[in-house]
Amino acid sequence: MTYVAPCWLPGGHAQTIWPALYVRHGPADLRQIRTLYQRERWTAPDGDFIDLDWLAGPPGSSLLVLFHGLEGSSGSHYAMAFAQFAQAHDLSFVVPHFRGCSGELNLAPRAYHSGDFEEIGWVLQRLRQRHGGPLLAAGVSLGGNALLRWAEEMGSQAAGVVAALSSISAPLNLAVSGQAMGRGFNRQVYTRMFLASMKPKALRKLAQHPGLFSAKALCAARDLFDFDNVFTAPLHGFKDTPDYWKRASAQPHLDQIQVPSLLVNALNDPFVPASSLPQDANVSRYVTLWQPDQGGHVGFPMGRPPSHLRALPDIVGGWLQSHLPPISAVT
Repeated sequence: MTYVAPCWLPGGHAQTIWPALYVRHGPADLRQIRTLYQRERWTAPDGDFIDLDWLAGPPGSSLLVLFHGLEGSSGSHYAMAFAQFAQAHDLSFVVPHFRGCSGELNLAPRAYHSGDFEEIGWVLQRLRQRHGGPLLAAGVSLGGNALLRWAEEMGSQAAGVVAALSSISAPLNLAVSGQAMGRGFNRQVYTRMFLASMKPKALRKLAQHPGLFSAKALCAARDLFDFDNVFTAPLHGFKDTPDYWKRASAQPHLDQIQVPSLLVNALNDPFVPASSLPQDANVSRYVTLWQPDQGGHVGFPMGRPPSHLRALPDIVGGWLQSHLPPISAVT
């Protein structure tokens, strides 16, 4: 696996920001992916709902499942790039939205979080039963950490649901990444961007469920630590932000994974300090670490301006497909 960043996009920030803007300036066929999705709504076990966006592949095709990142969706640049990969390789493709991320506020007094492995498990099990054959699963950033937490909790049973999985730019140590997001350029740009979306959504949740948390404390939050302390942690059964970040982090349990797993982390990712990344001694024999020098956070652009976003889905998707069982073995 190799990746060479374009010389006109030097550094982790450029390689992170440009791909997110690319959907506005890239080719029309990428932008048109959104119009091809077919939406389906599922009722969750607690009576809430989630929305899934589908691209159907040929009859009998394998299914690639993509779990998006913080405040992401099927319209995120990486989701559309993976959708294109699925189309080109005769795969069916689906993006299950975490609660509240499909454009409509969910109903329950909860949202989603980095360790939401129960939700991941429910979605994957239902997809496995419906699809019939082994699934391929990828998770991006927050979704990647949550997917790994599911694999860790499932142990040997995970291989009965997915043939292989990949986490992409996942903040495997949430405390370290949270601290990084609270400093300097990260705080001024990325954290402000996330909070600009998350705060209004949280206040709408408060209007749904009065008394759920303090509106004053939420509005005063200036970083993800403060936001998680007011909203994410208490709404999802954690004592506070340190408890949430500790218990939801995938990194301490990577040696428990028993399904082929590719962990992708660029060493210049602004969100995930390279010093926090696992090494081979920290993971099980089922885990492959790919830690290229360049790529940014869920970026990996390639080529001359305006570049393209095919590198990440080509590498990750190709690796996942290589772990599909022979057709005769699929039941």
